[in-house]
Amino acid sequence: MDDRTELSGFLKSRRARLRPEQVGLRDYGRARRVAGLRREELAQLAGVSIAHYTRLEQGKSDSVSDEVLDAIGAALRLDTDELAYLHRIARRPPPCAAATASSDAPASLRYLLQSFVMTPALLVGRHTQIIGWNQLAVAVFGNFPALLENRRTLSHLLFTEPYLRELHGSDWPRAAREQVAHLRVLLGRYRGDPALTAHIDQMRDLSAEFAQMWAEHPVAQVRSRAYVLHHPVVGELTLHGELVALPDLPSCCGLDLFAAEPGSASEQALRKLGSL
Repeated sequence: MDDRTELSGFLKSRRARLRPEQVGLRDYGRARRVAGLRREELAQLAGVSIAHYTRLEQGKSDSVSDEVLDAIGAALRLDTDELAYLHRIARRPPPCAAATASSDAPASLRYLLQSFVMTPALLVGRHTQIIGWNQLAVAVFGNFPALLENRRTLSHLLFTEPYLRELHGSDWPRAAREQVAHLRVLLGRYRGDPALTAHIDQMRDLSAEFAQMWAEHPVAQVRSRAYVLHHPVVGELTLHGELVALPDLPSCCGLDLFAAEPGSASEQALRKLGSL
């Protein structure tokens, strides 16, 4: 999973999802040998030479300017997260700050986790490993502390643990795709991190569903989201999640916090889980 291959695959995947008529080009009805736009059509839309674009799609991005990347991003109709990812993977990666061991997470963060009485809370590392948690998170999301440390990640939970699939029910595909898309954001952010790339390679080997989603190159930063969970003890549980960034802690990507609407049945369900 080298940088050139990643850049090439990302651009091809975004070119493949566009049709000529979507971008104002005439389609004369001839059989097309490629899905989506041809390279020359994309280059025309972006206002760059076909040779320039071809070099970029081959992963040769050493001399490309920000303006050209922005023009290609506009032609490909990239959203904000996708455009930021394109800029990251088209550039030589800066030195990646070393991640500390999970046991080195500040005690203050662990105390903070335990202080959340009505909030399932997780401390998540840069390749989605679960570094810290409170008991309410365990009550909601399962006994992940019992898992081997190298499998105690959000990726493993979603793609290899039946409990999490059952917990999400029919909404599992959305949650799983969100996780894969977030991993790609992390790949752009922490380029050169061997633990992250090893985790992605491991997940591709472990789960055919993960491998298929990864091959589609989804890219999306985790933001506010809501899950309707089907809990075996308290029944339907609607939780609103927020990933709070921790930019000064290199080993972590954030605190993942979940809350129920005040006064709702879900809040009462959380209160019950917290008392068990």
